Amino acid sequence: MKNEPSPFLKYSSLGLQLAASLGLAGWAGHWLDGVMGYNAFFLLLFVSIMFAGMMYRLYRSNLD
Repeated sequence: MKNEPSPFLKYSSLGLQLAASLGLAGWAGHWLDGVMGYNAFFLLLFVSIMFAGMMYRLYRSNLD
């Protein structure tokens, strides 16, 4: 029998990763928008891509 962490620890770490990833993507998009002179293009692009990637990661973690 494998020694697996509790579901609470598993999903709380995924939630923290989601929050940190979205924050980093938002910061990078906001910075790049300022450099390039766009309104919110890269902010929305990076956050959307990161959110989709994290939801895929969550989906894959439920398959295991």
